Amino acid sequence: MFRTDPETPDLFITPVDEVFIRNHLGPLPRLDRATWSLTVEGLVERPLRLDFPDIQGLPQTRLTAVHECFGNPLRPDVPTRAVTNLEWAGVPLAAVLELAGPRPEARHVWLEGADTGDFAGESGLSYLKDLPLDQASAEVVLAHTMNGEPLRPDHGYPLRAVAPLMFGTNSVKWLSRIVLAADRPDHLFTTRLYTRVPPGGREAVPVREKDVSSKLLTPGDGSSVPAGSCALAGYAWSSTEVTSVEIAVDDADWQPAALDRRGPDPAWQRFRLRYDLAPGPHRIRCRATDSAGRVQPLTGDRNAVHEIRVVAGAGSPPAGRA
Repeated sequence: MFRTDPETPDLFITPVDEVFIRNHLGPLPRLDRATWSLTVEGLVERPLRLDFPDIQGLPQTRLTAVHECFGNPLRPDVPTRAVTNLEWAGVPLAAVLELAGPRPEARHVWLEGADTGDFAGESGLSYLKDLPLDQASAEVVLAHTMNGEPLRPDHGYPLRAVAPLMFGTNSVKWLSRIVLAADRPDHLFTTRLYTRVPPGGREAVPVREKDVSSKLLTPGDGSSVPAGSCALAGYAWSSTEVTSVEIAVDDADWQPAALDRRGPDPAWQRFRLRYDLAPGPHRIRCRATDSAGRVQPLTGDRNAVHEIRVVAGAGSPPAGRA
């Protein structure tokens, strides 16, 4: 998922070869761009069937965004920390919907992939997600390119949805069908899984916007470093801008780290702190806060603070640069 080489702590874009792969259904669809098509139907004035040249002929956009797996929907509180930062190119969903002409009663967008199979005791499923129409129109991109190259088969070739402010479960791969509807679909992956009760809430809501999170990358977990000044660095991300990151070593107080601002795209933000490590073993933790006031919990949730353990001592390899 990450490179943890202390000489390359600033790896901002995740190489495609290191991007995680998560699939619910199988076997994976092997689609031919020459015969693939995308249908747009339901509550629209003009139902569509678009082939790949049609997609290429629409207005194109590019963005850099964090792509994060929510985790196993059967264990929603367990941290997975599967996260990458990627460059996407494709067509704004809004351009496709403008061609179709949503009817006034349309409130939801259903996104369906070409993958089918069995999951959690249910058979004959397709992968289906839904989003509010207004939000999907404003945010979702139909991507055909990742990091400057066509999508690979495992990542949704030839076209996938990318919901850049949301968990990856909403970024449907192998996109084959878009439906506009007045209501949400009752489906395993929409109303029965990928839901959770938010802090202070009583009712389950769909898993959509990313939590505030952070991860230490330098030094690597379990590594040996020289005693003395050590560069501690990593990345933080959220559905909104991260405003601060703190680092704690062992039982010492939390210290503010230097944090890069987030640019116009919803990419992750690098943080770093130089710290004097005494000889011996150490536990190092990081904690992020975002502009919505959300703070990573210390324990007990999927975005609980990340920690690494290192040993500081004479004769260890260099500990990287801040």
